[in-house]
Amino acid sequence: MKRVLALGLLLLVAGCGGGDTKNDDPVQTLPNDAKIRESVKIATLPGKSEFPRPGGKTLEQLANTLQAGPQLAMASSVFTVGANRMAFGVIAKDGTPIYGQTAVYLAPTPNDPAEGPFIAPADVLGTLPRYRSKQAALTTDPFYAVYGADVSLAKDGKYSVLSATKGSDGKLIGAPGSIDVLKKSADPIPQVGQKAPKVHTDTLASAKGDVSKIDTRDPPSDMHAKDFADIVGKEPVALLFSTPQLCQSRVCGPVTDIALQMQAKYGSKMTFIHQEVYVDNDPQKGLRPPLQQFHVQTEPWLFVVNRQGIITARLEGSIGVREFENAVKSGL
Repeated sequence: MKRVLALGLLLLVAGCGGGDTKNDDPVQTLPNDAKIRESVKIATLPGKSEFPRPGGKTLEQLANTLQAGPQLAMASSVFTVGANRMAFGVIAKDGTPIYGQTAVYLAPTPNDPAEGPFIAPADVLGTLPRYRSKQAALTTDPFYAVYGADVSLAKDGKYSVLSATKGSDGKLIGAPGSIDVLKKSADPIPQVGQKAPKVHTDTLASAKGDVSKIDTRDPPSDMHAKDFADIVGKEPVALLFSTPQLCQSRVCGPVTDIALQMQAKYGSKMTFIHQEVYVDNDPQKGLRPPLQQFHVQTEPWLFVVNRQGIITARLEGSIGVREFENAVKSGL
């Protein structure tokens, strides 16, 4: 299975956090470090006015007005013509994440007029301690949030990307990258607005009570009670394809933890299903049938389906608390 992320280590952080909290601010789940919390908080609230309008400049000309140095690490890989969520990280030369108000600019090539700015709020990956897996609790990587921009892509083909992040000195720093964009008709993965495929997912019953066969999380999640095929079109469902222990993109653990936190909040209104990725939890044996039927080749993927069986949200790769909750709400 190919990697979701250009940076495989991006956002293993869900286990790095402070104590439990009664408020709804995800930033408070991060380490009890004022500098970290302040920088991430600022990054969650970008203002469009903080970023220059292209004014006819090409993407390259715009890039030349920014300080260079960071690396753009894509945290999603499937893009189609039209509206898309672009998830990414901004990484300094020393490998540490950069957090600040951030936006992205796009153009078919660096020599074409830039489009944007598209603001990219940071989205926290930390959960409350009681929802953290042992995999997440053991990680020490300093990645606490993922950036996400809602972008519109006019045509298929390659696009050049430029992120702009406001540093602590007030200056903008830029990181270049690129993405490949598919025609809608060339994307086999079920899309928002379409009927969800009626696929059978693994359950505790189908595993004859052996949850280790259908869940690599430690401890296993409790999102295996119902078969997707039995309830789709009858009740709202959040279907998460992830493999916390074997994830090629290494973000499945944090995303699965967030799913458990969302289940605690919305489980009376929506069914949450966690579907493992590999046959017999062995990457050499290929993908389990539900992933093949959804035509996904990367992980994790979240599909939220409303009571009518229509997909209302489709998210790939690194998904933070805010984006996950918004997806859940779309299906209620």
